[in-house]
Amino acid sequence: MNRIVLHCDLNSFYASVELLSRPELRDVPVAVCGDPEERHGIILAKNEPAKKFGVKTAETIWQAKRKCPGLVLLPPHHGLYSEYSKKVNAIYYEYTDLVEPFGIDESWLDVTGSLHLFGGDAKALADGIRERVKRELGLTISVGVSFNKVFAKLGSDYKKPDATTVIPPDGWQDIVWPLPVGDLLFVGRAAGEVLGRYGVGTIGQLAACRQEMLETLMGKMGAQLYRYANGLDDSPVRSAHDREPVKSVGNSTTFRRDLTKWDELRTGVALLSDSVAMRLRKHGLYCGGVAVGLRDANFKNVSRQKLLPHSTHLMKEIEDAALELLESAWKAPTPVRLLSVTAIHLTDKQETYEQLDLLGAPAETQEKQEAVEDAMAKIRAKYGKNAIAYAKPGETLGVVKDRD
Repeated sequence: MNRIVLHCDLNSFYASVELLSRPELRDVPVAVCGDPEERHGIILAKNEPAKKFGVKTAETIWQAKRKCPGLVLLPPHHGLYSEYSKKVNAIYYEYTDLVEPFGIDESWLDVTGSLHLFGGDAKALADGIRERVKRELGLTISVGVSFNKVFAKLGSDYKKPDATTVIPPDGWQDIVWPLPVGDLLFVGRAAGEVLGRYGVGTIGQLAACRQEMLETLMGKMGAQLYRYANGLDDSPVRSAHDREPVKSVGNSTTFRRDLTKWDELRTGVALLSDSVAMRLRKHGLYCGGVAVGLRDANFKNVSRQKLLPHSTHLMKEIEDAALELLESAWKAPTPVRLLSVTAIHLTDKQETYEQLDLLGAPAETQEKQEAVEDAMAKIRAKYGKNAIAYAKPGETLGVVKDRD
C-alpha cells in the first residue's frame, strides 16, 4: 500500500503575517527585511505583487529597490511568526499525529492511517485543509500530495499560491522528470553546478545517471539524490515524539562593522559561547566538540572544529576551545564580518558525568565553574538573559542571533 503524504507550505509566510494587520498593503509590493543599519539588509520575504517585479528572497535591499522602486519595506516580527506557525501546525495535528515541521513555514503530514476518517480522498482533504487555514487564520498554503516526502514537497512548490498538486504513484515521471534538477530537495546551487557540468539539468536526467557515478561526484549525497529522482524516498514523517536528536547547537552574529583586532573577536566569541552554553543547558545537553566559523569582508568563509577531552556545557570551556580555533583560522588584520560558535557531538548528562573526572579539568575546578554558571542561569531565568554576564574587555559588538 502506498503512503499518502502531504507537504503544506505557507505562502509568503512572513509577508502574509505582516499583512494581516496591514490589509491596505495587500495589493502593493511589500517585503519583510532586516535592518540595513545592522548590516542585515536582505529581503526575508515578499508578497505576490513584489514577486511580479522579480524581487527575490535573500537579495539585498538595494537590489530589490532597483527592481521595484515603490517596494514597501516592513521590519520582521519573529515572535509573531512563531506564534502563527504553532497555530497552523495545531490545525494539522487534527488530521494526523504524524506532523513533521520543516522550518517555520512548512510541514509534512502522513495521513495514510487517518485518511479514511476524512472521506478517503487525499486531494479533497488537502483542499479542505487549505480552506480551513485561510478561513481561521487568514493565511494561504500550497499543498503537495504524493506517496513520499520528496515528491510531496515538489508538489507544494509546483503551483503557488493557494493550490493543491497531486503527484500520483502511477505516472509520476510525467510530472517530475521534466522539472529542473534544482527543484529537487537538497539540490542547492553548488550541487546544481556540479551536476550541470555533467549535462544534468533535469530531474529525469539525474534519474538516468548511474548511482555509482553520482556517489563518486558527490559522496553519500549523490546516492541520496539518485533515490530521490527515481521515486525511492522512504524516509518517514516523524512525529513530535519521534524526532531525530539535536545534532548541534550554534549561534552566529553579523557585526555592525568589520572586526580587525583580537580583543574585538575575543569579545564576540565570549558572547556567542555564552549564548550556546545557555541553549545547551536549556536542552539538557553537553557537547563533545566545538566548531568556529568566520566570514571576511569578501564573504569568504573559514571554519575549524575540534574534539574536547570531555563533554561540557560550561561557557568557559566552550569559549576556550573556540578561541583556540579562532587563532588558527584568523590572521590579523583580516576584517571579520560574521562569526559563529557551534557546539557539536552532543551527548546527554549521564554520559558526560562518566568522563569528567577521568579526562577533564580537576574536579574541584569543574564543580566551582558549574556552580557559577548554575547561579548565572537562575538569575537569567528570573530577570532575563541580559541580567548577568562575564566581564570582558572591549565594547559590545552586536546582538547575538540564534541559529537552530
